[in-house]
Amino acid sequence: MPKLVKDGAIIEDTWQRLDKPAGDAADVAVPEGQVIVPLSVWLAQRNALQARRDIGVWIDSDENALELGEDAKTLPLVAVHFPGFMDGRAFSSARLLRERLGFEGELRAVGAFIRDQLCYLSRCGVNAFRFDDETTDLEQAKNSLKDFTEFYQAGVDQPVPLFRRRA
Repeated sequence: MPKLVKDGAIIEDTWQRLDKPAGDAADVAVPEGQVIVPLSVWLAQRNALQARRDIGVWIDSDENALELGEDAKTLPLVAVHFPGFMDGRAFSSARLLRERLGFEGELRAVGAFIRDQLCYLSRCGVNAFRFDDETTDLEQAKNSLKDFTEFYQAGVDQPVPLFRRRA
C-alpha cells in the first residue's frame, strides 16, 4: 500500500484517487471505500455523494476551490493537485479552503510537487503530502517540514506577521 506524510508522520494511504473523467462526470461510477473524486464528479453527483462519509474531493490547478462552497466543511478530505512543481496555484487553493471556506479536515497535496515546497505548503494549511514520485524519500520529506523555524509573512499556521509579533 502506498504511503504519505500526514501531520508529520509517515502513514499508509488508504484513499483511492479517481482520475478526471474523459466523458460526462455524471456517468462516473464511484466505487465503495475511501475515494477522492475530481471536483467535476463531486459537482455532477453531489446529491448522491454527500450522503457518504468516505468521499474526498481533489481540485486541479485550473479549477476554483471556491466552487466547493459550504460543502468543504462537510468533507473529510480535500486534495489540491500539482500538475508540475512550478505550478503554484494549489498554494492559493489551500489557503482559500482553510481561510475562506473554513475547511478543517485533511488537506492533502497530490501530484508533482517537490520536497522543498512542503514547509511552505504547510504554512498554507496543507497537512498531508502524497507524492506521485514513488521514489521520494518520505523520511527526508517529513524532515523538510522543519526547514524553517521563523517566517516574516503571515500564514494559516501563524496569522500574525513577524513585525507584529515583535511589537
